[in-house]
Amino acid sequence: MTAELFSDDNVQIYRPLADRMRPQLLADFVGQKHIIGEGKTLTQAIKNQTLHSMVFWGPPGTGKTTLAKIIANSVQAHFINISAVLSGVKDIREAIAQAKQWQVQGDKTILFVDEVHRFNKSQQDAFLPYVEDGTVYFIGATTENPSFELNNALLSRVKTYILKSLTAEDLKMVVSHALAVDEQLKSLDLDIDDSSLDLLAKVSDGDARRALNFLEIACDLAESETGNSGKQITQRIIEDVTSQTLRRFDKGGDLFYEQISALHKSVRGSNPDASLYWFCRMIDGGCDALYIARRVVRMASEDIGNADPRGLQLAMDAWQTYERLGSPEGELAIAQAIVYLASTAKSNAIYTAYKEAMTDARNSASLDVPDHLRNAPTQLMKEIGYGQDYRYAHDEEDAFASGETYFPESMGEKIYYHPVERGLETKIKEKLDRLRESNRASASKVKK
Repeated sequence: MTAELFSDDNVQIYRPLADRMRPQLLADFVGQKHIIGEGKTLTQAIKNQTLHSMVFWGPPGTGKTTLAKIIANSVQAHFINISAVLSGVKDIREAIAQAKQWQVQGDKTILFVDEVHRFNKSQQDAFLPYVEDGTVYFIGATTENPSFELNNALLSRVKTYILKSLTAEDLKMVVSHALAVDEQLKSLDLDIDDSSLDLLAKVSDGDARRALNFLEIACDLAESETGNSGKQITQRIIEDVTSQTLRRFDKGGDLFYEQISALHKSVRGSNPDASLYWFCRMIDGGCDALYIARRVVRMASEDIGNADPRGLQLAMDAWQTYERLGSPEGELAIAQAIVYLASTAKSNAIYTAYKEAMTDARNSASLDVPDHLRNAPTQLMKEIGYGQDYRYAHDEEDAFASGETYFPESMGEKIYYHPVERGLETKIKEKLDRLRESNRASASKVKK
């Protein structure tokens, strides 16, 4: 077995490989050079023993807890670790009480709060006075965007550091180091070839904890080499250990919105291949395909519009097809719509016109409908002028009543819709330009 067991009053305690391999020194920490590289703010703070409160924001397995412990060790501070999942205000009070005792003795305390976004507003507020007066140096760890999940009052008192997913090279370094230095693994005389190591790093998806957990299981399954006392971790073993692994995707969280944003912007940017990739990433991660189908309909109106009205129909057809076929067959129809929208002519003229018209509608007074545009179904309405002088467009030349006004009188004429010279909107633009010129000519005659 690869599990490390040690005796404490005749009780055996299990420590996972990921915990055994947690680095103790900043020099041994892998990754995140953008925040702990030479000359970086955090590195200088540790070297100069000048602590400040902070929040670590990043995906799982990127070293948030480890880095907090390294900081505590480096500056010789007491380390109190509480989890927002399991703790409440009572635990916060007990931690603060302990920190106050150490403060009297002249010692520093780091209060590390894991999953800090799980605390509600009142629980987050409980930290503020003690961060403010220096009782504790606060370090929070979160996988969620602090801008949305943490109180502004707390955010204003901390510096946010963004941790990134580890690269494949980082993960290979972590795994190789574990095989080389962990006593339990060394005793098994294990070996892993380059292709198996590459695969392990790839499926670990930027998560060092996941990589070490996979490695620990793979070590138990390692095969004895013929004529050799050692054991080999093969590619087949890695595939078996990681066969049910899912890529990171948090429904409703940051990754969810980041990926739908990437999909939308790839469609807008006319890149069908990237659009298809992000669609597949979301489906692979467990996203509801109907949500994507609804967003695709939005893309058809927002970014294609009248440049190619077929896009909207195709998006609606894909939505209905998925509702009828379900998964996975219906996902192909959504993929078809996405690729079409990414490949066709683009126009945001409708989107822009709608926003401008909505702004006027919201900001203007309740302006009256001009009398000539009102219906007159009764004699009284006719007598007071409703519908008077209305020109029926179909009776006019080219079915257009040149010079007719349709806005409230006090607004004057407005132009919201500016078709682009792409796709069908090229022809729409030509026609509207002609009709608008006719209106201008009619207006000039009236002035003369």
